Amino acid sequence: MAIEQIPKFIGFIYALVMVVVCAFLWYSGRWNRKSGYLFLAITLGFGFLILAPIMPYQFQMLVLRDVKGIGGPLIAAVLGLVTILALSFLFGRFYCGYFCPVGAAQEAMSRVSPRSVRVSQKTVTGTVRIGFFGAFLLAGYVSSYGLLYPFGIRDFFALSITTAFFVFVVLLVMSAVMYRPFCRLVCPFGALAAFAAMPGIFKIRRTGACIDCGKCERACPTDEAKRSDLKGECYLCGRCTEACPTMGALRYGRA
Repeated sequence: MAIEQIPKFIGFIYALVMVVVCAFLWYSGRWNRKSGYLFLAITLGFGFLILAPIMPYQFQMLVLRDVKGIGGPLIAAVLGLVTILALSFLFGRFYCGYFCPVGAAQEAMSRVSPRSVRVSQKTVTGTVRIGFFGAFLLAGYVSSYGLLYPFGIRDFFALSITTAFFVFVVLLVMSAVMYRPFCRLVCPFGALAAFAAMPGIFKIRRTGACIDCGKCERACPTDEAKRSDLKGECYLCGRCTEACPTMGALRYGRA
């Protein structure tokens, strides 16, 4: 492993370990909003300081077969992708929620404005993202062009002032009024993670203590709090559990 890749490797290990830690905190009932803020801050630090592996960007480099952009062999990118998807299947989308710098930046901005515009129709946002996913693959394999370049992910975290940098800034401003627009409308890795999380093992589930008051459903920014929802778009933000008035009605665990 090249010396310059060691910091990125550390960032990736941080994400893997912290996903398991988050799952434990949720399962043991020790999760709270302060924990979430701490993880968001650390992840953003890794994003700016060491350009930690950012799965949407790494996935693009993999599709483009850009070894230099990945910073290592293609098999390393494949293994990283599969590992994060496996963790999403086991524990839910903690990586997308707290340990992807792109997701962390949007989550932080969503906390700035508690009264945001609700775009909760996940069928609509999911359809848009699947359409973008198809275009993303087509552009990458046929034209060798990365559709994520104009969104300025790398430019923003590298503090490289370009036109794309300001595109990402606009996305962050949008995140204050619409929950995670990049994750829910654009992110190609997010499309894969959603499919991995749907049949997942550990999720936030209702228990027999639920009184069906509907407060969790109204609090959920992605329309994933209903009994029948598969939680593919659940980012473990905790808004549902914070809104729930009945102790033990919502629990993170197995079916």
